[in-house]
Amino acid sequence: MTKEEIISIFEQTDALLTGHFLLTSGNHSNKYFQCAKVLQYPEYAEKLCGIIAGYFKDYEIDTVIAPAIGGIVVGQEVARQLNKKSIFAERMEGKLTLRRGFEISQGEKVLVCEDVVTTGGSVFEVIDIVRQNGGKVVGVGMIVDRSNGKVDFGVPQVSTYQTEVIVYKPEDCPLCKEGMPVVKPGSRK
Repeated sequence: MTKEEIISIFEQTDALLTGHFLLTSGNHSNKYFQCAKVLQYPEYAEKLCGIIAGYFKDYEIDTVIAPAIGGIVVGQEVARQLNKKSIFAERMEGKLTLRRGFEISQGEKVLVCEDVVTTGGSVFEVIDIVRQNGGKVVGVGMIVDRSNGKVDFGVPQVSTYQTEVIVYKPEDCPLCKEGMPVVKPGSRK
């Protein structure tokens, strides 16, 4: 798929928002990628996640893991296409952790998937979980890389769409200075 075809899917599904947004990182931005709006359509989930699955198809992978909530659909669809187990980490008292009986074994080869990456904070947390449990991170796949490739996870990584979106520290945000209300559309409070 071309970059234009991918952004067209985001526009068709009203998943590319413009305004004043509070990101999970605490920073502000004038654009927001709401991947859930795209991933609610199985044909789009299959296409976008297929790019990730295609990239990693020749890698040795036992399990796909994703951070909840945004990454769950991505992880599940990539795992389905690779015919691998899918698990997720979820927040408990502000920290990502394995729950629901999910486990990672010593030496288990794990692919980390996410919907949107800006600073990579959640992905780095998941990478730490995998390594603390004795697993080996073989790569990272994401739908949208808002860092335009600047975030490096130290393993092979691929995104279906790479862009650089303007991000402001709250104290430097011109949208705040204009008095524009800030919106937090993501899953994390």
